[in-house]
Amino acid sequence: MVFSSFTFLIYFLPAFLLVYFLVPGTWKNLVVFVASLLFYYYGVREHPLYVLLLILSIAVNYMAARHMEKGKGKRRRQICLAMGMTWNIGCLFVFKYADFFSSNLNLLFDRAGLTVAIPYIHFVLPIGISFYTFQISSYLIDVYRRKIKAENSILTLGTYLCMFPQLIAGPIVTYSQVETQMKQRECSIGNLEDGFREFTVGMALKVLIANRVGYVWTQVNSIGFESISCPLAWLGIVAYTFQIYFDFYGYSLMAKGLGRIMGFDFPDNFQDPYLSCSMTEFWRRWHMTLGSWLREYVYIPLGGNRKHLYRNLFCVWMLTGLWHGASWNFILWGLILFLLIVLEKWKLLKAFDRWPLLGRVYMILAIPLSWLIFAVGDLKQLSIYLWRLFPLYHASGNVVYSGDFMKYGTLCFWPLTAALLCCTGVVRKLYETKKYTFIMTLGLVLLFWACVYCMYMGLDDPFLYYQF
Repeated sequence: MVFSSFTFLIYFLPAFLLVYFLVPGTWKNLVVFVASLLFYYYGVREHPLYVLLLILSIAVNYMAARHMEKGKGKRRRQICLAMGMTWNIGCLFVFKYADFFSSNLNLLFDRAGLTVAIPYIHFVLPIGISFYTFQISSYLIDVYRRKIKAENSILTLGTYLCMFPQLIAGPIVTYSQVETQMKQRECSIGNLEDGFREFTVGMALKVLIANRVGYVWTQVNSIGFESISCPLAWLGIVAYTFQIYFDFYGYSLMAKGLGRIMGFDFPDNFQDPYLSCSMTEFWRRWHMTLGSWLREYVYIPLGGNRKHLYRNLFCVWMLTGLWHGASWNFILWGLILFLLIVLEKWKLLKAFDRWPLLGRVYMILAIPLSWLIFAVGDLKQLSIYLWRLFPLYHASGNVVYSGDFMKYGTLCFWPLTAALLCCTGVVRKLYETKKYTFIMTLGLVLLFWACVYCMYMGLDDPFLYYQF
């Protein structure tokens, strides 16, 4: 179920809020849990057993954590942790990576002249499995570290994992961040108002900017990379750069707004990443909850900055690439980000500190080119697109419509302009300054109904991060 859809706005959300605010505080977790399972079921209704998979994940981790806390010996705690993590990572591997590894192993066997063939599973990827696997794994690891105590109530743990605002695409929230709120939280008119304001801003970013600039990237894919001009190739990847940001940023704000309505305070996921002067800075500002998770549960345990720095960075960026998808382009994307960050730590950061303009120019090229590798799954098609971006290195006999840039640039001029302006952070600062004024409130109402109109016209595309 997409937040920016009539199904969610007209049916699910009003019904949920009516029940949620009517029941006493002790029943609110049950309402959230049941509503979240219904929300998830709607998304996986063609594969209803995936709801059972989610419930089993709750049960397995609940029991592993409880047995871990009861165990006095370190060995028992390690066994409980290993069993829980085997389930978590095992499920993620089977559903997301098994066929990728099977296809590559079969290719190696074939080239080696072996008749061995590993069968394919062909499972459909359960929605949100990457997010909720990391989230429940952080809970189990924190219990093992004695950072938090194992939750006594399976309902409370289930509510934490299944909360529909962030179940499908984050932000990744650790249990320690919401432990107190899970048991006692404020549900007030003020939170309701602030939550709807944040939700409306996020919906506007998604529907009015991300969906509209994404139209250019969709058309570029429909035309075929062989038949686009150099200017349209650049326009297409710039459009995708804006689309993925405002799509995911918009979702994160909508999730945070829904959480605020329910009395939760979810962490920020973005901090003006396109203002960064280096890739190192960019990944401190982009998808911050994922970065925080990887730092806390992978990078620091491996040794962090203290020892084997480059090995640790390599592991983190390979995991980042694989986490986003089981495809070679994601591995290549992670590898290139690793190399860029190593170069920055070696020499470039000092140069960017001395000449900030150099860092700006560098990131103007690095950001869209890195997203190109992320977006194009076929490596052959990726090479064709790069030839279109840099035509001096490739001569093609394909017929190219010379006016394609003007056609699509004109159609998306205003959404692209709005995207560029919103990337600067000026709009957000203005919103925060004038948040409770009549003019800003009126503006939010107009944005809400503009989104509703676009949804009525069929512009309620799924969020990009649903596929991860």
